Amino acid sequence: MNIGLIGSGGREHALCKKIYQSNLVKKIVCFPGNAGTSQMATNVDVDILNFKKLYKLLKFYKIDLVVVGPEEPLVKGIVDFLKNKKIKVFGPNKYAAKLEGSKAFMKKMCLKNQIPTAKFKVCKKIRDVKKFLMNCKLPIVVKADGLAAGKGVTICNSNKQVFNVSNDIFKGKFKSSKSVVLEEFLKGEEASYFVLVDENSFKFFGTAQDHKRVYEQDKGPNTGGMGAYSPAPIITKSLEKKIISRIIKPTLVALKKEKKPYTGFLYAGLMISKNNPYLIEYNIRMGDPECQVILPRLKTDIVKIFNKSISKKLNKTKIKWSEKKCMTVVLCSKGYPVKYKNNLKIKNINKINLRKEDFIYHAGTKFINDELRTNGGRVLNVTSTGIDFLKIRKRINSIIKKINWKKGYFRKDIGWKVIN
Repeated sequence: MNIGLIGSGGREHALCKKIYQSNLVKKIVCFPGNAGTSQMATNVDVDILNFKKLYKLLKFYKIDLVVVGPEEPLVKGIVDFLKNKKIKVFGPNKYAAKLEGSKAFMKKMCLKNQIPTAKFKVCKKIRDVKKFLMNCKLPIVVKADGLAAGKGVTICNSNKQVFNVSNDIFKGKFKSSKSVVLEEFLKGEEASYFVLVDENSFKFFGTAQDHKRVYEQDKGPNTGGMGAYSPAPIITKSLEKKIISRIIKPTLVALKKEKKPYTGFLYAGLMISKNNPYLIEYNIRMGDPECQVILPRLKTDIVKIFNKSISKKLNKTKIKWSEKKCMTVVLCSKGYPVKYKNNLKIKNINKINLRKEDFIYHAGTKFINDELRTNGGRVLNVTSTGIDFLKIRKRINSIIKKINWKKGYFRKDIGWKVIN
C-alpha cells in the first residue's frame, strides 16, 4: 500500500515511524512532513488546507490510504472531501470533528446527553460574561470556542482577568473564534484516554498524562504540550469503566443518532476528581505529545488497524500493547510559547547513538541545504521506554544533554506526579 500522511509535527513523525514498520506498506508520502519523516518517507511541501491541490498530489503518488494527523484539516472537512473523491481516509467527518472544532458544540452535547463536565456558559458579549461571574466562584476557566493550537485556555483568578481574556477573544485574538466558553474550575488530576473508533464499535488505544504548562512545577502559560508519559497510573480499571459508560459511549451514540457516526482517533481530555471522570475537552486526533508515548508501546501493525477501522471491522481486531512505560520530553526554542526564533541550527543530533528503546521524534524541523534547522516552537521530542519512569527520565535528560542545543529549553520534571 501507498500511505499518505498529512501533517508536519512530532505526532506525524511518530505515526510515520509506526507506519514504516508495517509489512503492508510499499511507500509513505508525507504532506508536508518534517526533517524526521524525510528519513523514511517522501516529503511533499503543500498547503494541507488546499484540498484540491492535495487531491491532485494524492492521485499523482497513487495513494491508497490517507491518514490525517492534525485537527485543522479535519475540522475543515478533509475527510468528507476525500471520501467524495473515492479516496480511503482515516479520520472523523466534518460534523463529528466539531467535538474539537467548537468547545461550545462539545459542551452543549454534554449537557444534552448528561455527560459529566464542568458547569459552563457560552458567551458572545461581555454582559454574558458578567452573568456567569455572578453565579460561579473563582478561579474560572476561559476558553476560545474554536481551534487555538493549544493556547486558547486561560485559568483566571480575578474578575478583571476573566474580562480581559474574554475581550481579547471577542476582538479576534484567535482567527477561529470570537465566542468564549466560560467554565467552573475543577480540582483534580488531568489524564488523557484514547479510543479508536469505527461506525460500529471502538477499541481502547492507550492512556497518557501530558504537561501543558511551559515551566517546571506546572507554572507559566499553556503550551501545546511540554512532555508526556504513558500509561497514566491514575486510570484504574474501575475508573476506565466510568469513562467508557459515562463519556465515550454516550458521545458515540449521540453522533450516531445525528447520522454522523464517528470514525478515527478520539481523545478524551479528562479531569479526575474524587475518582470520577469529567470531560474537559475532546480531541479528534492523536494528541501531541501523547502520540509519541502511546505508539512506542503499540505491538499491533497500525496499518492493519487503520484498514479494519475503515472497513468497519474493528470489533474483530485485537490490539496488543507492550508492558513497558514510555515518556517523552519536548525540546523547545527559547521563548516558546510566546516569541521564539525560527531557522536555528541544530548540530549534534546525528552524532548520538540511540538504543532501540530511544527515539528522537522531530516536531518543528526542516532540512535547508542538508542542515537541520528549526521550524516551530516545539522542535524535538526525546522519547524512551523502560520499566521505571525515573530511570526513563534520566535517560532522556542524558540524550538532551548530548544534543547540547544552547538555544533550546525543556522541562526537567516531566512525570513528577508519578515519580514523586
